[in-house]
Amino acid sequence: MLQQIAFILISGLAFYFAWRGFSRVRRNILLGQDEEISGDTGQRWRNVLLVAFGQNKMFKRWIPAVLHFIIYAAFVITQVELIEIFIDGASGEHRFFADKLGGFYTFVIGFIEVLSLLTFFATIIFLARRNLLKLPRFKKPEMKGWPSLDGNLILIFEIILLTGIFTMNGTDVVLQQMDPEHFKDTGTLAVSSWLGPALFGGMSEGTLIVLERVGWWLHFSMVLVFLNYLPYSKHLHILLAFPNTYYARLKPRGAMDNMPAITKEIKSMMDPDAAMEEVDMDEELPEFGANDVFTLSWKNIMDAYSCTECGRCTAVCPANITGKKLSPRKVMMDIRDRAEEVGINIESGHEQYAADKSQPVSKDNYDDGKSLFDYTTPEELHACTTCNACVEACPVLINPLEPILKMRRYEILTLSQGPQDWLPMFNSLESSGSAWAIPDDRDKWAKEARDA
Repeated sequence: MLQQIAFILISGLAFYFAWRGFSRVRRNILLGQDEEISGDTGQRWRNVLLVAFGQNKMFKRWIPAVLHFIIYAAFVITQVELIEIFIDGASGEHRFFADKLGGFYTFVIGFIEVLSLLTFFATIIFLARRNLLKLPRFKKPEMKGWPSLDGNLILIFEIILLTGIFTMNGTDVVLQQMDPEHFKDTGTLAVSSWLGPALFGGMSEGTLIVLERVGWWLHFSMVLVFLNYLPYSKHLHILLAFPNTYYARLKPRGAMDNMPAITKEIKSMMDPDAAMEEVDMDEELPEFGANDVFTLSWKNIMDAYSCTECGRCTAVCPANITGKKLSPRKVMMDIRDRAEEVGINIESGHEQYAADKSQPVSKDNYDDGKSLFDYTTPEELHACTTCNACVEACPVLINPLEPILKMRRYEILTLSQGPQDWLPMFNSLESSGSAWAIPDDRDKWAKEARDA
């Protein structure tokens, strides 16, 4: 009974804190502006099935893709065993499904064990890739400190979880032979049936019972640790990859959205009389582009929280390859860090963060004197060639180019700033409609061809 009470209390606390963590992430994502998501629903579900579930974009690099898929499959299928752990923990039973499912139970647990063993080796290989092989994309400046530690922690947690599984199952196999009345027959398990006697054979029954409980609680505890760790880790992509791929852009890569304010200005130039009828003289001048999480869309912020920090976008970025400061991964990490900072400040309720000191601090009443430009520098933004290599490389359909373009639009159209090298092009576009300072009309050649 004491174990059941402890199980229920620990589970309740863990789920409460996990709910708070995930609610915080949701709140931070909704700091962004509304964005209407439309398009072919069938294509969106295909993206979920192929990209999120099937991970087809990962398989451009077969070795890490197979290893990652093994860990992913183990993570998903192991949840079947977790159902039994919850039933056992709440009811005081031991292996609730063993005698009810018979041979099918043996198959399921055996299959989970095979995946778990493969996951153990895959985890060791990933730790070696990060810390011994020192792949360049894992050693970029933005990966120093917490991002590097985060990548290692989740792998260490995985090893602890697997240790719990094999300790629980291995000791249970030996105990089944000693005390078949209290320890239900699980059949011949794929790994524990030989690993259990090899590791725990010869131990006393009392020691085995203690180790079985230690393994059981270790497995369950690490599941709760994972659950509460995810909202603070890049591994949140385990969950967000599914909605992120569903809401991903369906437009061709490179297609840019027109800004309504700019469209309105163009119309006013072409038909001033019609435009004047729509003008609201009290309307404030619009801001173009984005300078903070409030002026990005919620989908841009979801992209940032879905980022796996794998660095594939940065590895293929021609600007980064040639030594420039731009790293598409860092841009997404900057957005997430800024959203975290703003969310914490709003949650604090401190008056210093309120734009209007007479009103409580909120999403619509916030000013801390900072913006995304305090995270991502203009030098990084200017280096982008808009080639879409980062968009193509992302395994969860994140679009790093979109926030880069929005920030460049803000810098150039709202702040009237930008690299000096770009000014001749802007002046030429304004005066002659051509990127080059050519005095003739852009369509002169077409007129001459038509008249010829």
